[in-house]
Amino acid sequence: MQELAELIGKRLKQARSARGLTVGALAAAAGIGKGSLSEIENGTRNPTLSTLYVLANSLQLPLATLLEMRAGARISSPGIEARLLDASTAGDTTVEVYRLTLSPGIEHRSASHGVGVVEHLLVTSGRALVGRVGEQQELCPGESAQWTSNSEHTYLALSLDPAEAVLIIRSPNTLGGSATAAAI
Repeated sequence: MQELAELIGKRLKQARSARGLTVGALAAAAGIGKGSLSEIENGTRNPTLSTLYVLANSLQLPLATLLEMRAGARISSPGIEARLLDASTAGDTTVEVYRLTLSPGIEHRSASHGVGVVEHLLVTSGRALVGRVGEQQELCPGESAQWTSNSEHTYLALSLDPAEAVLIIRSPNTLGGSATAAAI
């Protein structure tokens, strides 16, 4: 995990610098403390999934860019764990594929991922309530949902056991996908 924290810190610092942002400016944009951001950039703090998403969103990057598109990278927040299975950029789109594990009874709220970002979720075991706030759908194994991620959305396991799912996130490169990945 320490190796991943160091990798994320390096990628985050490179992306921030490439945009000419100070630690204070990025921290303010992401709504986190400067000290916390500094610790993340120095690889001495393991960021949560939620923290990484607000940082990636503030930098207008797909999350996988901060993970260096490294398959197998695992990140989590209370109630959710995501393991990057694959990420690629082709043409004007970056596609990220994650394996999600949702803990029972803990709702995970995810902030907006930006204009044009679309999520596709397929439940593979358990039951889950997912989607944009106010528009969530209950899904059973084999069922899927799709939503535009330009507003807050949630993930919640409904069964007594964890729910498992595959999540595909499509992001337009106007968010900084391939051009930014190449620049950092």
